[in-house]
Amino acid sequence: GYYFGGIAKGTLESAVKPIVIGQDPAYREQIWQALKERQRLNMTTLHDRVMTAVDLALWDLAGRALGQPVHKLLGAYRDKVPAYASTMCGDDLEGGLATPEDYARFAEWAVKERGYPSFKLHTWQPPYDGAPSVKRDLAACAAVREAVGPDIPLMLDPFHYYSREEALQLAKGLEKLDYYWMEEPMDEHSMSSYVWLCENTSLPICGPETAEGKMFTRAEWIKAGACDLVRGGVGDVGGLTPLMKIAHLSEAFGMRMEVHGGGVGNLHALCAMGIPGEFYERGLLHPFIDFDAIKPWLNALDDPMDDQGFVHVSQLPGLGQDINWDYINDNLVGSY
Repeated sequence: GYYFGGIAKGTLESAVKPIVIGQDPAYREQIWQALKERQRLNMTTLHDRVMTAVDLALWDLAGRALGQPVHKLLGAYRDKVPAYASTMCGDDLEGGLATPEDYARFAEWAVKERGYPSFKLHTWQPPYDGAPSVKRDLAACAAVREAVGPDIPLMLDPFHYYSREEALQLAKGLEKLDYYWMEEPMDEHSMSSYVWLCENTSLPICGPETAEGKMFTRAEWIKAGACDLVRGGVGDVGGLTPLMKIAHLSEAFGMRMEVHGGGVGNLHALCAMGIPGEFYERGLLHPFIDFDAIKPWLNALDDPMDDQGFVHVSQLPGLGQDINWDYINDNLVGSY
């Protein structure tokens, strides 16, 4: 199986190889559990994104062996998902995302010309001057709302730098602008801060995004009432195997789950989820970057979007990536 994971050779040799060599690759759960237990003494090298790469490669292998796309192995629910345009963070580049007006122009293009049915801002963060700023973030959010009109779902990710009081001020401003949800306005290590925020705003709060702890952390957030929508992506939790556990956990509690980030693993998960999972996060987008340009190591886009704003999952076996092996072999720097 294949997955572009960027794992260091030393990590593969010392932490991954002893677990997987000689194992039946169909025993994905057993391998994932063994890697999780090995993390205890190897967290600096065997982090969750390493587990993600191994897990997704195993899912890809299973699909290729059985001649089926991964979402059908999981139990397919749909073949396409509406996308939201997810911006890069604010910058100081002329014509980029330097001002509220820049965000408004970009949102108008994304929604009215490119066809995205929804839009999410990532606003300014340090080291940009004055960041973070509730006033500036709300100005950008207001400009975007005015540009796209009242019917487009809008979301905000302000990058976890705010205090409780600032996060509440931001949430109250977004209530007035009829925003759909907000994620990670505060440090997610303080779950009690999110409980407090959920109790004091009608704006749906989505989380946790990057908090460590896989499905265990998400269970505690649900129990504590620290979020209104559950958040998780393959790279955050150690693969597709634990992400589907979080999807089922969310379903059991009658909660929406928004998948964090794009990519083939997350797309297959969304197409196997019977709960919303309402949107696929397409990005990160910027006025200076052509997101629809095909990467040189691929022959086709992983997440093609049609004119109605739907991203279609591949029906090819496995994860469905059309890999450009000629490019990879021509640029190979090492193998083993």
